[in-house]
Amino acid sequence: MNAGLDENSYLATLRGLWDKAWPKGMPRSPNYLHGEVPLTEYLRAWAKRSPTRPAVIFYGHVTTYAELDQQSDRFAALLAAKGVRRGDRVAVFLPNCPQFHIVFFGILKLGAVHVPVSPLSRAFELSYELNDTQAEVIVALDQLIPVVEQVRGEVRLRDIIVTSFADVVPATPAFPAPDSIRTPRIAVEGATDLLPALAAMPAPIPLPPPGLDDVAALNYTGGTTGMPKGCVHTHRDMVYTAAANYGISVLSDERSVFLSFFPEFWIAGENFGLIFPLFSGGSLVLLARWDAVGAMAAIDKYKVTITAMPVDGAVELMDHPRWSEFDLSSLKQVRVVSFVKKLNADYRKRWKDLTGTILMEAAWGMTETHTSNTFTAGFQDDDFDLNNQPIFVGLPVPGAEFKITDFETGALLPLGAEGEIRVRTPSLLKSYWNKPEATAESLIDGWLRTGDIGTIDKDGFLHFLGRRKEMLKVKGMSVFPPEIEALLGQHPKVLGSGVVGRDDPDKGQVPVAYIQLKPEAVGTISAEELRAWCAERMAVYKVPEVRMIDALPLTATGKVKKQDLDPNSPAAV
Repeated sequence: MNAGLDENSYLATLRGLWDKAWPKGMPRSPNYLHGEVPLTEYLRAWAKRSPTRPAVIFYGHVTTYAELDQQSDRFAALLAAKGVRRGDRVAVFLPNCPQFHIVFFGILKLGAVHVPVSPLSRAFELSYELNDTQAEVIVALDQLIPVVEQVRGEVRLRDIIVTSFADVVPATPAFPAPDSIRTPRIAVEGATDLLPALAAMPAPIPLPPPGLDDVAALNYTGGTTGMPKGCVHTHRDMVYTAAANYGISVLSDERSVFLSFFPEFWIAGENFGLIFPLFSGGSLVLLARWDAVGAMAAIDKYKVTITAMPVDGAVELMDHPRWSEFDLSSLKQVRVVSFVKKLNADYRKRWKDLTGTILMEAAWGMTETHTSNTFTAGFQDDDFDLNNQPIFVGLPVPGAEFKITDFETGALLPLGAEGEIRVRTPSLLKSYWNKPEATAESLIDGWLRTGDIGTIDKDGFLHFLGRRKEMLKVKGMSVFPPEIEALLGQHPKVLGSGVVGRDDPDKGQVPVAYIQLKPEAVGTISAEELRAWCAERMAVYKVPEVRMIDALPLTATGKVKKQDLDPNSPAAV
């Protein structure tokens, strides 16, 4: 293959490679269990088929499929009674809780648009999303109402619907619950109390399903460069994402029990908490947030079969002094995400020895693509995935396609060349909400310009090298921070790291590694020693300056906030 080939020839070559590399027995097309229909119809189907099966378990509080179906019907009717119509945006300002599921499916059933807002948002951030979407109704946790009140004078809100952890957390939780959710209800004057309002609604007539191509959600990007952008996603995007991963990245059925603590306002949490379990008809054990003992106790009590977590979480569990108190043998699949700590062969072997299951990377995706666009399942024998560096993210799920292009010209690049990852998938955002210029810049002939640097190797596997804005040029040589972070993650005393670039008059740029040590390792190793350790393991131009840091700044979803790391300040080694 060479850069002169046209796109049809290029993609035909890639499809041939993907066919050859595809793991035996894995489906080659999206698997729509109840047909290609909106997720609301999957909820109705499961509620009819298995009405008493738990859909959501929250510290012992159980919401069955029938109850979720009925409650979300009532919520759709409540919104309609408040004047919400198809296409209207409804803001959801909630942490993980069963009410999130009721609200999510109620909004979708009405044909309105789900606008999840991070519960960690400050007033400025909440105001921005409410004004950007022109949402007039918000569903908020009682503890978050003070933030809502701060913005009332500058947004179009006319209705506040409030709910509380106190409505759903049992007096005696079935497994350890964080103190933050064991709080009394806070009265909110003038707001509609969600669950009592649903109970008072007359039984509604179920609405006809929304159209597959109707807008279902506005999922906001993280906003690390400028203000966040709302990704317009449809009902088709949601059900396709589930169907494309079913039987590949997620091996599940009606007997499956998922455990998720990923924030459900986040696209990965939406997939793993709200969409995947319901699509397959399984049960979800939902945690309000990560808690090692709570997670282990929940896995033991409910015989959880599927979960996902950052690599950091898996390491915390293995290192936990109470590990041996819990039976985790029910686990069949554990997907991990390399944020601060990176998956390596040592972690995988240790986990396998302890549990019998194999840690595998959850793969590549973006908010713009509804994430979950590649898979690494089937490539763990002899650590094939881990040994195929740089960062191996596998093959595209059925229906998705990738190509590597020149950042400036858009020309196709040959296999093995580094360039911009472009992706085409049925779950691709339809536009950025209210941002036609950004849409035109990012969506080119049905392909998304990701801004990610990657390469496709001779066997057709995609490798992720990092965001273009993060790539460093050291004396003309490309240096990718994720590669350095992956290596640092193998040091036994390093808890996590974030690598950024510092301008240098001689080299152009130099990598600077901010390193957080494990608590027990603080004071036992110097920056000089860590730098020397790196120098033994990587090319000289990649060796970073090292700066120790008490705690890495993290986003709400556990990623390092690199914009908060200032490499131009003193104290580098």
